[in-house]
Amino acid sequence: MAQLRDPDTGCEWDTAQDFSTIAPYTIEEAYEVADAIERSDMADLKGELGDLLFQVVFHSRMAQEAGHFEFADVAKDIADKMEARHPHIFGNEGGIMEETRWEDLKAAEREASGAKGALDGVALALPALLRAQKLQKRAARHGFDWPDVSGPRDKVIEEIEELAEASESEIEEEAGDFLFAAVNLVRAYGVDAEGALRAANAKFERRFRAMEGLAGGDFAKRDLEAQEELWQEVKRREKSAS
Repeated sequence: MAQLRDPDTGCEWDTAQDFSTIAPYTIEEAYEVADAIERSDMADLKGELGDLLFQVVFHSRMAQEAGHFEFADVAKDIADKMEARHPHIFGNEGGIMEETRWEDLKAAEREASGAKGALDGVALALPALLRAQKLQKRAARHGFDWPDVSGPRDKVIEEIEELAEASESEIEEEAGDFLFAAVNLVRAYGVDAEGALRAANAKFERRFRAMEGLAGGDFAKRDLEAQEELWQEVKRREKSAS
């Protein structure tokens, strides 16, 4: 990385980059790691982890050039953090690492770093669905949450009605409110919204491709009723196979 970033003999593209231009690639590589895991492709995972590691090296090198920190500091920082977050392993405390204990340790870290509000530190760059879930969980830890699923369920129904009645200027806001409420309802059932939607995406893709296969290449030429028949046939075959 030092050679690639050398101002005299390095690569023109690498030397022209900064943190903001590299950040999108870092996010992309993280998703590609997740994709390899989802496909259980260990050979691909090895390569994708290398690509992700390269992103860490890239950012660390740019920070070193600016006099902030270097790669070794990054490694030491995460090692120190993991030791601090696992006092039952690396310290003298006993017990097990329950979620509440983990969150208390993280909250103490945020407070020590100057965070004041309950929602401080929830990264803006997170996917919107995941960030909604994290914001809600943070708020819930401070008592701002429904006592059972009936509250968020009624809220989803309310938001559906408001979306249906929204004017053109209001529809985007109401759509966002509906999605936020849907995440809250899913969370109330103890389900990870990001994981659930990822699984639903995979199921839809699998079924759609199966429909295209049954149609023999003329799926788009069929009317909606015929396409629905294919959809139901795919579902019947899945049920039979299971």
